[in-house]
Amino acid sequence: MTRRPRPRAANDNGGWRTRLRRALPSRRSAAAGALVWGVAMALSAQAALWISIAGQTGHFWALSALCFSGGVIAWPFALFAVRLTVPDRSAEVVFGAALVFLSVSTISVTAGIFAILYRAYYAQWHGDPFTWLWVIQFVFTTASALYQFAVIGLRLYLPVGFIFLLLAAFLLARHHPRSRHLSTA
Repeated sequence: MTRRPRPRAANDNGGWRTRLRRALPSRRSAAAGALVWGVAMALSAQAALWISIAGQTGHFWALSALCFSGGVIAWPFALFAVRLTVPDRSAEVVFGAALVFLSVSTISVTAGIFAILYRAYYAQWHGDPFTWLWVIQFVFTTASALYQFAVIGLRLYLPVGFIFLLLAAFLLARHHPRSRHLSTA
């Protein structure tokens, strides 16, 4: 009994190195998309603040800058993840992946930035660096920052941020390099 060579999978185009290289977005698309996504997230935060409290907060611009920087940093990671996980797929699959990766990366990066700023503020009352007390304070301060962002900060993305998310996912699916030529059958 002779063994036939195993056929390559349809989406295995030369191994992981090639796949990683193809998934890397161009500098132009990463920079332009990051800027646009950052502005969209800042506008989302501003709209949420105007809807909920008529913009009456002393932190209006700081929250806008937080959401802007989270969006700017998250965009290239989300774009890379979409292109890496769904090459040669239909537009519907790219749309779903874009929804997941854009939302998760934007929320994660923004929450991470908030945790760093939160930790930097409370560090003045913490113990000496790298002691057990400091480690406990570091862990719990970071955890409480992430919790506060989850409870309070996620509201900054609703309702306008969700609309921007749908629009961005639609545009990514429409302009995905390899999904345009595939049939949806």
